[in-house]
Amino acid sequence: MENQRTTPVPMFTEVDRNIFLRDVYPKRRPAVLRGVNLGPCLEKWTVGYLGQKGGDKDVRIHVSTVPQMDFLQKNFVYKTLPFHEFVKRAAEKKHSEFFLCDDESYYLRSLGEDVRKEPADLSKQFPSLAEDFHIPQFFEPDQFFSSVFRISSCGLQLWTHYDVMDNLLAQVTGRKRVVLYSPQDALHLYLSGDKSEVLDIDSPDLERFPEFVKAQRYECVLEPGDVLFIPALWFHNTLALQFGVGINVFWRHLPAESYDKKDPYGNKDPLAATWALQALERALHTLDKLPPDHRDFYGRRMIQRIQQRTRLALSNATKEGL
Repeated sequence: MENQRTTPVPMFTEVDRNIFLRDVYPKRRPAVLRGVNLGPCLEKWTVGYLGQKGGDKDVRIHVSTVPQMDFLQKNFVYKTLPFHEFVKRAAEKKHSEFFLCDDESYYLRSLGEDVRKEPADLSKQFPSLAEDFHIPQFFEPDQFFSSVFRISSCGLQLWTHYDVMDNLLAQVTGRKRVVLYSPQDALHLYLSGDKSEVLDIDSPDLERFPEFVKAQRYECVLEPGDVLFIPALWFHNTLALQFGVGINVFWRHLPAESYDKKDPYGNKDPLAATWALQALERALHTLDKLPPDHRDFYGRRMIQRIQQRTRLALSNATKEGL
C-alpha cells in the first residue's frame, strides 16, 4: 500500500528447538522458519487423501459470496458439510453444488468436540491425519493449548486480528501471504475488540481510516513446509494464494493462571488485562459525573498517565533485550 512502510519478515533455515529458543523466540518478533520437520503430511495431503482420511465427519465452516471475510460485519454464513465434501468444494474454483453462489469461498477453523469447553486438537478431531503431522517441539508439553486445522479456498482473505497466545502457523499445502502489524501500532489499526475495522489492508479507505498508513506492515509469503512464528498480540491478516491447508499450534507462554479457563478458543485477553480494561470502563463512567470541560481535562490526565507507564514498560523491555 502506498505510503505504508513494508518490512519483510526475517527467515531462518534448519531451525531446531535450541536455535528457536536462542535466536528467534527471545526477540518477540515474527519469523519464518524453513526446514522444520513437519512429517509426511507435506507429501501425503492431497485433496483426495484428505477427503479419504477425514471421511464423513461433519465440520462447521464459513461460507461467503466474497473472498474477503469480515468477522465484524459477518459477511458470511455458517454451514455444515461432511469433511470430504468440504475439502472437494474448497479446492474448486467453480462449484456444481453450493449454498450461495457457484464461486463462493470456504473456510474451516476446526473446533473441539464440545466447542464451549474444549480447544481444538488435531489428534482428537482428526486422529488419522494427525499421525502425518509432527508438531514442532519448541515449547514444553504442558504449555500446549490447541492445534487448529485451517483450510481455505484460493483467494480467501481473513480479517486482521491478534491472538493472546504465542503460536506457530504451519503451512502444509498451498501458498499463503501473511501481513502482520506490531502491538505497538495498535492505535493505528482502528480496533474493535481483538479485530481491526480496516478490512481492505491493501487499498484502505483513508478517509475513514487516516491513521492506518502509520502502521508498519510486515509481510511474508509462506511456501508449503514453512512455519511462521506469530508472537502473542501481533496482528495478522492472511490471504490464501492457492487452496491451502495449515495448522496453528498455540501454547501458553504466560503462567497458566494468567488465562481464562473458560476460553476454548484461546482468544480472550489475559485475566489481568481484562480486569484492567474493566477498571478503565468504570473510571470513564465515573468521569461522566463531571461537566464536559472537567471530563476532557481529567481524561487527558489519564491518557498522559497511561502513556508514561507505556513508555516506561517499553524502555525496561528494551533494556532486558525483549
